Amino acid sequence: MQKYSLFTKGKIHMFENLLVTGGAGFIGSEFVRAGVSLGYKIAVIDKITYAGDVYRLQNVLNKITFHRVDICDIKAIEKILKKEKVDAVVHFAAETHVDRSILDSAPFMTTNIMGTRVLLEAVKKFGVKRFINISTDEVYGEAKRGKFREDSPLNPSSPYSVSKSASDMLGRAYYRTYGIPVITVRPSNAYGPYQFPEKLIPLAIYNILKNKEIPVYGKGLNVREWTYVSDLVSGIFSVLENGRVSEIYNIGSGEEKRNIDVVKSILLNMNKGEEFIKFVEDRPGHDFRYALNSEKIRNELKWSPIVSFNQGIIKTIEFYTRHLNWLEALLYRKSG
Repeated sequence: MQKYSLFTKGKIHMFENLLVTGGAGFIGSEFVRAGVSLGYKIAVIDKITYAGDVYRLQNVLNKITFHRVDICDIKAIEKILKKEKVDAVVHFAAETHVDRSILDSAPFMTTNIMGTRVLLEAVKKFGVKRFINISTDEVYGEAKRGKFREDSPLNPSSPYSVSKSASDMLGRAYYRTYGIPVITVRPSNAYGPYQFPEKLIPLAIYNILKNKEIPVYGKGLNVREWTYVSDLVSGIFSVLENGRVSEIYNIGSGEEKRNIDVVKSILLNMNKGEEFIKFVEDRPGHDFRYALNSEKIRNELKWSPIVSFNQGIIKTIEFYTRHLNWLEALLYRKSG
């Protein structure tokens, strides 16, 4: 695990009782594990959909409180906020996969929009000192040139990114209208341990481990900015403790890679040839490039990533190689 004490060393936390939604998911669980190591008291809410798994929290379950709850259940959310004496909410819970949103957008509209509304309404009733709303770089749409700044207009392209844009804007509207202390975080593509293998990097690694071809959309020329999950989480903690209410913070590594080059890097590090690559029909409405200008968080909060893409890919390959049994058990349960 990354040493998260770098940016909190010698400091007293402004917020002690955190409520983390989606805490059994990929990024949420990394945040929870890190938060426990930093001494926060954490309550987790997670519905445990196909991509959620309490196993990700196995090493900290005795140090947190876990609630298997749908964020759309306002009575349950209010009860938890009151019981846990929550002073800060970090909101990760969301449907996140673009392909699934193209097949059926309904769960995305329900969870990502209505779920965020329920949380904000509950917070309005009980009050917290911070509400960190985790958005995405996809709300900006396609970056044909340059990089998106926090004040760039939103131009989402997929049902998923539309739902996240609505969640993003809803949080900021609740600040403007009701004074809810919302801060918005827009991260680039995250990768690393425990990510569900519907996303490019874990899918590629898993398929290679199983001697299967790796599907790559189009010619693999689409560009994404890749941030290792522990770096992203360190940025979110920086925003939680030191960010300014009502502000937006982009969090990105600055490392842009074409999808085909990501796959080739994985193949190289796993000593496999390019015969594993299988080009498939492109995704409808596939954005060509995402890129963030992250100067604001770097200059204002003194955050910077420490894991390079090459280092992160090696760490991620090592993790999935060691945890193949967990991954296959998860896939079996979710398909059953």
